[in-house]
Amino acid sequence: TLNGETVYFPMATTEGCLVASTNRGCKAISAGSGATSSLLRDGITRAPCLRLPSARQAAELARWCDQPHNFDRLRRAFESTTNFGKLLEARPTVAGRNVYLRLKCFAGDAMGMNMVSKGSLAAIDLLKTVFPQVQLLALSGNMCTDKKAAAVNWIEGRGKSVVVDATVPQKVVKNTLKTTVRALVDANVQKNLVGSAMAGVTGGFNAHASNIVTAVFLATGQDPAQNVESSNCITLMEETEEGDLWISCTMPSIEVGTVG
Repeated sequence: TLNGETVYFPMATTEGCLVASTNRGCKAISAGSGATSSLLRDGITRAPCLRLPSARQAAELARWCDQPHNFDRLRRAFESTTNFGKLLEARPTVAGRNVYLRLKCFAGDAMGMNMVSKGSLAAIDLLKTVFPQVQLLALSGNMCTDKKAAAVNWIEGRGKSVVVDATVPQKVVKNTLKTTVRALVDANVQKNLVGSAMAGVTGGFNAHASNIVTAVFLATGQDPAQNVESSNCITLMEETEEGDLWISCTMPSIEVGTVG
C-alpha cells in the first residue's frame, strides 16, 4: 500500500529470494500503516566541461552565470529547444581554467537526458556570444553525474528525490519478519549506518536497495546503468513509543521516465 492505494510493481530477476523478501516486506508494510511517499526535488542534470584561456576568465564566466538576469538568458536559450523542459538551475564549478556548468532541468514524465543535453548545447551557444574564447570540451563533464557514484548526486539530488516512510506494528514484525523491533533497529544502526560509514560509502546506507531498483528498472525499460546513482539510499529505523517499527528510506537521485 502506497499513499493509500494498492500498488503493484514488476521485477525482472532470476533471484527468487529477492522476490520473496520483497513480497515479505511489502506484506509487512501493508499490514501496518502502509507507506507514504513525498517528492522532494525533481530535476535531471547535465554538466558541460567548458575551457577558458585562463583561470581568471573561468572565474568571470562562473560569476556571470551566478547573476539572476544572466540565468534568465540561459533559461530562455535552454527552453527554446523543448516544449516541456524547464531550466531550474545553472551552477558553475571552477577547476583551474575549466568551468563545469551543472544545468538542472525539470523534464516532466521523461527521464530527460536527451532533453537536458539538447538544451545545454543551446545554453553554451549563448555563452559563446558573451565569452567568444570559451571551448566546449565535453557536453558531459562528469559533474552531472551520470552512471557513476558521486557525492554531488547524494547531496544535491538528480532526477527524482524521494522520501518514504511507514510504521509496522510490533506484532507484524514478529509474525511476518520473524524478529523484534529492537533487533531490527539495532541491526540497521550497526550495519547500514556504522558499517557503511566505516567502509566510506557514498549513498550506500542501506541493505541492498540496488537489488530492487535494478530489478524494477529492467522490468520497466529504464536505463539499467543508472542503477548506480538511482540506488543512493539511506534507511532509518526507530522504535515508536508504542513499541512499533518506524522505517524510512530517503533516495535523492532516482532517474526514471514514463515516456520516451
